[in-house]
Amino acid sequence: MKESVSNGNLVTPMLFPYEPEQYWQHVRQIIREEVSKVEKQKPVSPNYETPGLTYKPLYKIAEICALFHVTKPTIYDWVRHGKLKPFKIRSRVYFLWQDIQQLLPPGGQ
Repeated sequence: MKESVSNGNLVTPMLFPYEPEQYWQHVRQIIREEVSKVEKQKPVSPNYETPGLTYKPLYKIAEICALFHVTKPTIYDWVRHGKLKPFKIRSRVYFLWQDIQQLLPPGGQ
């Protein structure tokens, strides 16, 4: 196959019926269309917020650990000493926000 010279630059011939610039524009357009299809098909995460609810009423043990920067054994000690009351729902253990608020230092979270 021969390479043609155009303006002093070597040009490799393409084996399909498009000019190179036209080909790349067509490829870009196809990519844009595919990306827009994927963005439209993203699953919408369900919104479990309840109107008028200003706080989360139940917290998991991991959330309390993160809130107070303590470990799970510390939370278990608080339960044993009566500082927190656990509520079991099916196989999970939750704690009420009101109980957690009593453990928070006054003046903030």
